[in-house]
Formats: sequence, structure tokens, C-alpha cells
Amino acid sequence: MRVLLSVLYPVLSLTIFGLYPSMTIGPKEGWQVYSSAQDADGRCICTVVAPEQSLCSRDAKSRQLRQLLEKVHNMSQSIEVLNLRTQRDFQYVMKMENQMKGLRTKFRQIEDDRKSIIARNFQELNDKMDELKPLIPVLEQYKMDAAVISLFKEEIKNLSAVLTSIQEELGAFDYDELYQRVLRLDNRLRSCMGKLTCGKLMKITGPVTIKTSGTRFGAWMTDPLASTRNNRVWYMDSYTNSKIVREYKTMDDFVAGVVSRTYSLPFKWEGTNHMVYNGSLYYNKYQSNIIVKYSFETGSVLAQRALEFAGFHNMYPYTWGGFSDIDVMADELGMWVVYATNQNAGNVVVSQIDPDTLHVLKTWNTEYSKRNAGESFMICGTLYITNSHLSGAKVYYAYSTKTSTYEYIDIPFHNQYFHISMLDYNAKERALYAWNNGHQVIFNVTLFHVIKTDDDS
Repeated sequence: MRVLLSVLYPVLSLTIFGLYPSMTIGPKEGWQVYSSAQDADGRCICTVVAPEQSLCSRDAKSRQLRQLLEKVHNMSQSIEVLNLRTQRDFQYVMKMENQMKGLRTKFRQIEDDRKSIIARNFQELNDKMDELKPLIPVLEQYKMDAAVISLFKEEIKNLSAVLTSIQEELGAFDYDELYQRVLRLDNRLRSCMGKLTCGKLMKITGPVTIKTSGTRFGAWMTDPLASTRNNRVWYMDSYTNSKIVREYKTMDDFVAGVVSRTYSLPFKWEGTNHMVYNGSLYYNKYQSNIIVKYSFETGSVLAQRALEFAGFHNMYPYTWGGFSDIDVMADELGMWVVYATNQNAGNVVVSQIDPDTLHVLKTWNTEYSKRNAGESFMICGTLYITNSHLSGAKVYYAYSTKTSTYEYIDIPFHNQYFHISMLDYNAKERALYAWNNGHQVIFNVTLFHVIKTDDDS
């Protein structure tokens, strides 16, 4: 088997796990090779998992050093508090010392003239004693502080031993140099990951439950073309007879129920297969085969167009019904719409459309019955269809628009809440958004990629 280095061999095949950034599913430690094999040409094919950016922070020695630094920091804070308290108590003791000197003088006066003891002097003496009573807890605190200092000494001794051990293990290598090496490697691997655009669906994991809200049917989504600073979430409850869209500034706001804005659409929608794309909402107009493009920025309809011959209003819905005849979706290659027509005997039709004008650019007719499809989604120009919306559902059929061919596949996924009424792919996050019986959930996907280096002929 040839050596697995891109500098020595131009083609490297990888399987990369799509990850949702705030709620990652997958390995926790570093770049991991899961399996390897050799293809017919002798190339090495590996399955790997990419870590988060803070790779070095999860290195065992780095983590140990970080824990030690945290201990030292905590000890420094405790010593600072102890120092402040000691200074305060020292001033208090100095004050008490002066009072004790005054008390000693008073005793001498009394001793010189025992007959002069009267009620007033006795009361004065008693008051002085009362002033000294607070000194008792101060002295007790000194005892406790002494114990804390003793513990600190022990901790410092232990820390010294651990640091010495780590230094011996690192040997002649400088830790900063090692850290920079790891960062450079991580950047190279992520640069490789940045070349990934399209791949074949291999696995679906999860789901992660983001929130529980709304009715059994609905849609929620983010914009795959939004900038990294724009994390808005849109929420559309129910599958019909509604025009209200709720917007949340962030995923955290969505979970907390903090609505930033509410939109009232000019037309009611049908189904749950809506999509936000480049700042606009695309949806199926109620009781029609018209697709509407609505701008959130201007609050107006930018375009609307009838999808020729497309069935609507439960003529050719998914298995669960709900006026899910027309499904607008997007992937790495652009915008798509999935529907069925009489001309194609009620089987699934895929069309790529222009996101500005809504004109159909190209159409593919499949032989898969729309009424037998649970849900569908596009990834890299391939349509994936599930066989059911209920428990036991799996991705069962894949149609490639690149080759105009299909295959039956078997990719199971966990239908946790037993009824899926929306399933859409987000290319930016490489994840599936789903409405699962009143629960808003996210599935992670595993894609198979082939990466070609610059020197690949």
C-alpha cells in the first residue's frame, strides 16, 4: 500500500463528518482514522473525523498543563484574598494592642488606689473588655489561615513534581514549538477540508433535539448562504392556513423563545417544505402550484411563478399528506424543487430553478412514486428519498442529476419522535433540519469525498 501523504500521492479519499457547531456529535479527541482500505489503483482510502479548531487544547499534555495553570491561578487568587484579610486583621490587632495598653494603665490606677474603685470605673473596665471580644474570632481565623497556607505548601510541592515529570517526558522539545507544529498540521488538514464541496451520503447520525414547540407539523430553518455572523432562525408552525413567520437572531434565542421579529406573509402557505435562501423565503402558495419568493429585508414579494403541471393541494403529497406536494430545497449546487406531475404518472420530478426569477433551468423525471416518499432532500445534486415518515424510516432511494441514474440504498436514521413532517439539508452546516412531531431536531450527515491535490493530472 502506498504512503498516505498528499505530498507523495496526489489523490486522497476522505470521509468527513458534517458537524453542527454548537452541538457537535462525534469523536472528541483529534483527527482520528476510523478505517482504511486499498482501491483497485492502489490508492489508500481512509475514513477520518475532523476535530474542532481547538485541537491542541485537547492534547493530553496540554490539558494537564492547563489544569496546572488553573490550579496555580486559583491558588494565586486565594493567596491574594488571604493577604488582604491578613492586612485587615493586622490593623485590627494593632488597634486592639493600643486598647490593651490602655487597659493595663487602668489596672495600674486601680491597683494604686483600691479604694477609688467605683461603679463608673468598673463600667469603664467592662466596656474595655467588650471591645476586646472581637479579637477572639480574629485569632481563630489566623488558625484557619495557617492551615490553608500549609495546604498551599503541599499543593505547590505536588505541582512541582508533576511539572518536573512533564518536562522529563517532553525532553529536549520546546512546548511552544510543539504547539506551533500541531497548529500548522491542523491548518493543513483544515485547508484540505476546505476543498470539500460535494460528496456522497454515507451515514446519518443523531438527532440532537434543539427545542420542543408548536404543533405536530411545521418548518424551521437557517439560511445556508448567510455569513458566519448571521445566525438567524426562522420558524413556521403548521402546514396550512397560516401567514406568520417568526424570526430569531440566534439559535440560543430560538431555544429561549426570544422572537426578534414577526412577518405576516402576503399569501398563506401550503405544506412544510419551505426554504430560506440568501435572505429570502421560498414557499408554496396556498391552493396552487405557485412558488413565492418573499424578501425579509423589504417585506415584499420579489417573484412568484407557477410550476408547470405540478400537482398541489394533496394531489401528490409525501406519505404523511399535509399538502406536501411541492418541496423547495437547496444544496451546494443551487436551488431545487421536487414535485410530481400527471405526465410523469405521479412519480417524483426534480427541477433546478433560478433563485432570482424562479424559472426552471432543467428537469429530471424519476420512476419513484411521490406518494410513497416519506420526505426528500438534495445533497450535491443527488436527490435522497426516505421510504416513510414514521418509525423505521430510512433513506431508500438516490437519484443523481449528474448522471441521470438512480440506485436503491439503505441508510437508516433515528426517527426519535415517530413522525417527520419536514426534512431539509443545510449545505453550510452539512446537517439535516427536521420537524419531528412537534420537536425541532438536527441530524448530522457523513459524506464520502474524493480530494484532488493541485498536482493531480
